[in-house]
Amino acid sequence: MALNLIILNETASPLAIALLYILGPIATVCTNTWAGSFIDRLNTRRLMMGIDVFRAICIAIIPFLPSLIYVYILAFVINIASAIFQPTSMVYMTKLIPEADRQRFNALRSFINSCGSLLGPAIAGMLFWMGTPYTAIYVNAVALFFSALIIRLLPNVDESVKEIEGERFTWDLIKSDFRVVVNFSKGNAFVTKIYLLFSGITIFMTAIDSVEAAFAKGVLSISDTNYGFLLSVFGAGIIIGSMINSIFSKQLAVHFLIGVGTIFTSIDYLVFYSSSGFYSAAPGIFLIGFAVTFANTGYLTFYQNHVPVRMMGRFESLFSVMEAGFIVAVTVLIGLAAELTSIRPVGLVGSFAFFLLGLLALKVVSGVKRREFFKKAASSLNS
Repeated sequence: MALNLIILNETASPLAIALLYILGPIATVCTNTWAGSFIDRLNTRRLMMGIDVFRAICIAIIPFLPSLIYVYILAFVINIASAIFQPTSMVYMTKLIPEADRQRFNALRSFINSCGSLLGPAIAGMLFWMGTPYTAIYVNAVALFFSALIIRLLPNVDESVKEIEGERFTWDLIKSDFRVVVNFSKGNAFVTKIYLLFSGITIFMTAIDSVEAAFAKGVLSISDTNYGFLLSVFGAGIIIGSMINSIFSKQLAVHFLIGVGTIFTSIDYLVFYSSSGFYSAAPGIFLIGFAVTFANTGYLTFYQNHVPVRMMGRFESLFSVMEAGFIVAVTVLIGLAAELTSIRPVGLVGSFAFFLLGLLALKVVSGVKRREFFKKAASSLNS
């Protein structure tokens, strides 16, 4: 949020914000072709700690950079570290949490994350009022240092990793791992299809969100402080949705979460980009946060239960390269369209395309054979 506002205040360009958003996907393309092989062979807890400390140091340097070009470069380096952290944390959580508890855990995880979405922007709004966006940058760096300390207190789930840490990391090893992922994907086509749908959600949400700040400030004329509170409304939606998911985790089927969550998230984006001010935008933002928790919980639970943990780092890393490529393309397209035309119609068109994806997700998971697939998976977990 702070970087968005720093760059927007410097350039007043939605394309400049979109370029910031595509740094993450570009970093993923540069990193995740080999990161999965790296992750599956190292101690995940120790790797997460090191990445958090590295990111904290890089973020703390941002306020001292002389120009925006250096901000973009350092943001790219930070995104490289984040691209490695994401699959690493997924592997760690999957190893740590028993299969029968994963759906409730994912809902509770969304609840915990949403506390950050609620409190973080609200605190940022106060920091912007008391100081500048750079104040929020410093707080973020300190938070990542504390994150590394907290991870240090977590259990070590990789007791046997020492036996394979000495394995040579070569290009032949990467190619061998690539073949393993391809063979698994061919043999588990439905699992791969669901994962690709999840990637499609990530692509559209990232691309549409890239013009969200410019839409809120440029079209709706919302101040920096109110923008922070608007994101807090988003966090409140996530909190309530996550609470419902965690309380009714036994009653809410995974295929229901995936299908209904996806389509309602897309509808809520249409509501947001149809708004005319803070008070009309708030319900759309709230409902986006509410609905996306259902989709995320469903997809993540399905993914954790059907992709073997021993190859999860490689699977997620390699597929995320393709996902990142599409994110770059779609985000640049939306950023250019917003720059050359108008932000609102671009947001509405992108949201409608997302809605079509939601219809496809609902169709894929609603077939009789598909429902039986989910039920068998659930019964195997209960047994």
